[in-house]
This record gives sequence, structure tokens and C-alpha cells, in this order.
Amino acid sequence: MKVSEALQSRISCRAFLPDEISLETVKSILETANAAPSGGNLQPWRVMAVGGEKLSGLFEQVREDMKETPRGQKPLFNVYPDDLQDPFYRRREKCGEDMYAKLNIVREDKRGRVAQFKRNFEMFGAPVGLFVFVDQAMEKMQWLDTGLFIQSIMLQAREAGLHTCAQGAWTFWHETVARHITPPENHVLVCGIALGKMDVDAPINQLRTDREPIESVAQFIGFDT
Repeated sequence: MKVSEALQSRISCRAFLPDEISLETVKSILETANAAPSGGNLQPWRVMAVGGEKLSGLFEQVREDMKETPRGQKPLFNVYPDDLQDPFYRRREKCGEDMYAKLNIVREDKRGRVAQFKRNFEMFGAPVGLFVFVDQAMEKMQWLDTGLFIQSIMLQAREAGLHTCAQGAWTFWHETVARHITPPENHVLVCGIALGKMDVDAPINQLRTDREPIESVAQFIGFDT
């Protein structure tokens, strides 16, 4: 698979098949993704791959913790700016509305929307959950490097015939995750990543988010016409 094909076929998969993914496959994906670049070769990321009963146990623990704190635990950083402005707010709103439209969940169906959001904490049925951390001493550039590592995981998964969904929502349960899988000391949970085989028949996986034309996000300076 070409890199361009991996980029164009990658989606945020939100419905997976329960088919088991072997440790060998998961390890191969992570070993290749670990070639991602980082400033000064710090390689600031850490990833914990979780499957089987350990993953299902985490899902159950989150469900239990929701009874006490339905809105989750206070994240250690803002997933989005507090006052998100256009065009970013508009893009996020349209993404959400398009997703719920695929599921036939109308805006007034608050219960349906909450139920779909909670699917985050079942990894949308994926058999493998990857939890990516960064040392809390790191600065913004090292967080950027960690993003390159995450992108590399997602592209390598496509080469392996698998799909992913990077989930910032897991930051709302960072304390539960830490209790359950014991990440390295002084590390911050950046996101979870669901990994598995896509359920191609699930309506939600028909969603393709919009992309701005390249002229609106890039400038070309000093080139011959």
C-alpha cells in the first residue's frame, strides 16, 4: 500500500469487528511507527497496548466510575480551546452533525447522542486499545512529535489491513486508565487509539469528513507559475 493510499483510506473508524488481532501484528505496527521523527531524537512517547480481559476490565471500570462521576475526570489539558472560534468551531460542529446523521440520531435525541459518545469507552468494539502517553516534563514540540508517532501508528495500521480511531475522549478517564494499566510515572495520557478490523457494513463508517481546498490551508511563495 502506498503512503497516499493509507492517508486517503484512513478514517476515524467507529465500529469494529470483534476479530482478534495478534500480538505479533500489534508489535509490528508499533515497531514500524517507532521510526517517527522527533526533535533531538527524544522519542518522548510511550504507548501501552491493551487487549483481552485487561481491556474489557478497563471498560467495566469506566462504567462503574461513571456512576459516581458521569462527566468523567478533569483532563490534565484542554482537548479543545475553551472558546473555539470559526472556522474551527464550524468544522467540528459539521463533523458531529454528519456523524449523528449517519446514525439517524436527531439533535433532540440527547439520550441517543450520549449513548453513542459512551461507545468511545468501549473502543467502538475494537479488540485492541493503544494508550499513548508523554512525559509531563515535555514541551509543545515534544507533544507535536508524539502526534507524529500517533499518525505513524494509524498509517501503519492501514498497511496491515486494519483501521484505527484516535480518541481524545479517553483523557476524561485518565485516572481510571492509570489505575488499571499503571503507565510510567509522571506521564500524561495523550489519547487512546482503537485498533482492529473495520465493520464495513456499519453506517457510521460511511462518514467521510470534509477537507478544505488546499488553497485555504497552504500558500505557495516563490514558485514559477
